[in-house]
Amino acid sequence: MVRFIKGMELCENFFHDCAKAVIEDNFPKLCYSAGLIGYGSDVLGYDDAVSTDHMWGPRFYLFLRKEDISQKEKIFRTLCERLPYTYCGYSVNFTEPDPNDCGVRHLQFINQGNVSPLIFIQTFEDYLTEQLGISDLDHIQPCGWLVFSEHRLLSLVSGKFFADGLNCSKKLSKIKFYPKDVKLYLVASNWDCISSEQAFVKRCGEYGDEIGSKIICARICERLMRLCFLYKDTYAPYSKWFGTAFSKLDVDDKLKQAINDALSAGSSEARENSIVCAQALTADLHNASGLTGFVNYQIESYFGRNIKVIFADQFADAARKELINTAFEKIPLIGTFSQIGGLSSVSDDINYRRQLMRFYLK
Repeated sequence: MVRFIKGMELCENFFHDCAKAVIEDNFPKLCYSAGLIGYGSDVLGYDDAVSTDHMWGPRFYLFLRKEDISQKEKIFRTLCERLPYTYCGYSVNFTEPDPNDCGVRHLQFINQGNVSPLIFIQTFEDYLTEQLGISDLDHIQPCGWLVFSEHRLLSLVSGKFFADGLNCSKKLSKIKFYPKDVKLYLVASNWDCISSEQAFVKRCGEYGDEIGSKIICARICERLMRLCFLYKDTYAPYSKWFGTAFSKLDVDDKLKQAINDALSAGSSEARENSIVCAQALTADLHNASGLTGFVNYQIESYFGRNIKVIFADQFADAARKELINTAFEKIPLIGTFSQIGGLSSVSDDINYRRQLMRFYLK
C-alpha cells in the first residue's frame, strides 16, 4: 500500500528531485516558471486518498515565454524520455485523456518505453485566458470581476510556484482578492438576499411548513458564510469544498456553531434563535470590517410580529451607500453566478463570459 502524500508536497518534491534537472540540463538557457496552480483538490490542500483516482499525482505546469513556446514539443518529449516510471510509489505515467470523461487522465503504471507525464506546457498568458477569459490582469473592468469564477480565482491564488523565473506569482498578486468596490457590491448583494427572506424561517414553521423553513434557513446560512469569506478577504470555493473551507476560516467559533445549530435545529423556533444569532455575529464582523459606517442593529420583532430579525437590509443599504458614484451604483444586487449553487458549469465556463456580462451592464 503506497503511503498517501499530500499532492502539493508530492508535486513540489517531484519537480525538484526529477524534473528540474532534466529541464535545466537539456535547456540551460530556458527562462521558465513551474508550479501547481489551478484545478485540483491538491492545490487547495483538500486532497486525500480518494483524490488519487483521477488527474492527481506527480504533476506540474511549466510556463514559458512566448519566444520559447516553439520548444514546447521538444521539452515535453525530453521529459517523457528522461523522467522515471514512478516517484514515491506513484506512477509518473498517465493514461491518454478520456474523451468520454472530459479528458480526464489516470495514473497508469508502466515498466518500459517513455512515460506520458501530467505536465502542461504553455505561456502564462494563454493559461490565464483559459482560466479567466483574459490575460491582462492590470486592466480588469469593474464588472469583469463579477463574471470570473470565484473558485477559479481561489485556485489561482492558492497554488504554489516551485520555480518562478517569469514572476508569475507577482502577476497573480493583482487578483489576490476582490477590489474594495467589488467586495462592497458582493457584501450588499448577500445582505440583500438575506433580508428578502429574513422573516420566513419562523413564518414557514408557524404555518407548519418545516421543509420550507429548513430550505430558507439553509439559504440564509450560505449567504452568511459567503459574507464571512468576504469579510476575511478570502475567495470561497465551489460547493464541494465550501463547508470545508468555511470550517477553516478565521472567524469566531460561536458563529460557526450558530450556523451549524440553525441547520440541525429540530423546530422552527430553535432554528430562528440560531439563525438570528448567526446573523448578529456576522453583523459584528461587518461593523468590525470598517467597510461602511457603523450599523446600529438589534435583535427585534419583525414589524410587531412574533418573528425575530436584525433587519439585514440595513447592512445592504450601508454597503450600497458606499457604492454611489462607482460602476456598481445602479447594478441590481444579484451577486455573482459563482454564488449560486449548481451553476458551476456556467460560471466556470469562460465561453459564457460575454453573455454573463450583460446581466451587469446597461
